[in-house]
Amino acid sequence: MLDIIQLLPDAVANQIAAGEVVQRPASAVKELVENAIDAGADKIQLILKDAGKSLIQVIDNGCGMSLTDARMCFERHATSKIRKADDLFAIRTMGFRGEAMASIAAIAQVEMKTRRHEDELGTCINIEGSEVLSQQPCAAPRGTSISVKNLFFNTPARRNFLKSNPVEMRHIIDEFQRVALAHPRIFFSLHHDGQEVYHLPATALKQRIVHLLGNNYNQRLVPVEEDTSIIKLSGFIGKPEFARKTRGEQFFFVNNRFIKDNYLNHAVLTAFEELLPDDSFPLYVLFIDIDPSKIDINVHPTKTEIKYQDEKAIYAIIRSAVKRSLGRYNITPSLDFDQENSIEHLITPKPIEQIVPPTVSFNPNFNPFEADKKPERNYSQAAFRNERTAIPSNWETLYEISKRDVQQQHSIELEQPKVTLDEEQVSKTSERQLFQIHNKYILSQIKSGFMLINQQAAHERVLYERFLQQLQNHSGLSQQSLFPETVSLNSSDFELLRELLPDIRALGFDIREFGPNTVIVEGIPADINPNSEQALLESLLEGFKNNTAILKLDKRDTLARTLARNAATKAGTKLSLEEMNLLIDQLFACEMPNQALNGKPVISTFTLNELAERFEK
Repeated sequence: MLDIIQLLPDAVANQIAAGEVVQRPASAVKELVENAIDAGADKIQLILKDAGKSLIQVIDNGCGMSLTDARMCFERHATSKIRKADDLFAIRTMGFRGEAMASIAAIAQVEMKTRRHEDELGTCINIEGSEVLSQQPCAAPRGTSISVKNLFFNTPARRNFLKSNPVEMRHIIDEFQRVALAHPRIFFSLHHDGQEVYHLPATALKQRIVHLLGNNYNQRLVPVEEDTSIIKLSGFIGKPEFARKTRGEQFFFVNNRFIKDNYLNHAVLTAFEELLPDDSFPLYVLFIDIDPSKIDINVHPTKTEIKYQDEKAIYAIIRSAVKRSLGRYNITPSLDFDQENSIEHLITPKPIEQIVPPTVSFNPNFNPFEADKKPERNYSQAAFRNERTAIPSNWETLYEISKRDVQQQHSIELEQPKVTLDEEQVSKTSERQLFQIHNKYILSQIKSGFMLINQQAAHERVLYERFLQQLQNHSGLSQQSLFPETVSLNSSDFELLRELLPDIRALGFDIREFGPNTVIVEGIPADINPNSEQALLESLLEGFKNNTAILKLDKRDTLARTLARNAATKAGTKLSLEEMNLLIDQLFACEMPNQALNGKPVISTFTLNELAERFEK
């Protein structure tokens, strides 16, 4: 019998390994930028086309590579970061496995130009699918420039699974922000399809946060400092009143490496207890400096998970440090004694010769009893426009409501539905006997007994089917805001909103872009009670991300489901008799009235026989 076990060719082995290291364009961006940082660069440029699908180029002014190193960096397990196994417990660099460059070269067309500072000529290498096409001397600036073209060109199945450009761009921006926050002393720039997205000069951490997230964050940050024998903690947290409804502004760094840790995230949220409303997430950018021998970062291929020797102690330190910083902010606001109007300046008396008495001017001919005749004003239309408080000529149109929209909305809400129950058929509106129990359930008498309706689940079902129909027909009605609200989002959420904008407008939102990461909300769906547009949009985006990650639903279905849950009447809300009747009519007009969005029942029925049996026991 012939032997059946064979050694895989290097090209095939590299493609298999690339599946773990390079999952999407953002993974390649992360690996290339981290390599530039390890090379000692203080200026890094990232250039993208088609969200990294066509081109990812990273240009740095680091140490560069020799002719031999330039060729060796594309071999598997070739690295300059470690020499022996013990070095894994003393890692301070971003990369160390030596797999990234080989993995990228296996699934893309790569061109690299590099030159060391002491060399006159650099090296240019072209690789396609792990095969070296050319290697020759070339003129190149000091540092390294790597161009990755046509990612996954030889693995079409993986390329077909890539998402749309806005989705892939969101992931790239996430990775870029994390690296830029971890290294504020390095200049970063990001260009996408010929447009500059970020231009981040080298600066302090606080200014880097402001440059990334927006100028309005300058007044939202509270510093955190703690130095112990276990860890050194530093960074900033956001003030509680500026917490958002969406995640994405929570950053943990261990030895300047971004990590994801639900346990440490819980430590921060515990410190914010009783300071945050429900479903709100505070901003934090926290850096943990710890002895590398006390952690293990070789846990996951993406290196975003870490094991600690003393996890409970780190949890306690983070919680107490954040709580202390919040206490200082709430109780003793900081004073800037360098300002001209400081306390010391106010309480220090001036010399007498410097005191200037005030002067009072008056009109000696003024007579308060004399009738002052005001000149007649010209109230013509032209004069009105010149007045400071002029009333616009078309003021009626500011408050005009479209009769067609009102009639259409009224017909949707008051149309008498066909109830599809048999014996338990709900009686007519005028004959119903309704009661609200604990402001959560609606009790209604039916022929065979009574039924209980979960009011929140019922309203979610009604809104979900209505929003789904509006998305299909692009028939959402909008109620215009008297004062449009400007909403600022982080870069990732802004890209997501741009992707969803056509469907969001179909629901009745009137939104337009207004500068980087900013939109103006001029109207919201007519089915939603006017509230904070900022909170509404953040809740919508956060719910969409959660439903997409967990349920894997269609985009429109996810959007309708998310908005219905946010806009539905919540448990604990007192309803009038008219509101209960209207909700029941709308519920039984739905296609699936007895199925909540979470799959549980909306209605529970109790027969007279069941009640009789209870009293007979």
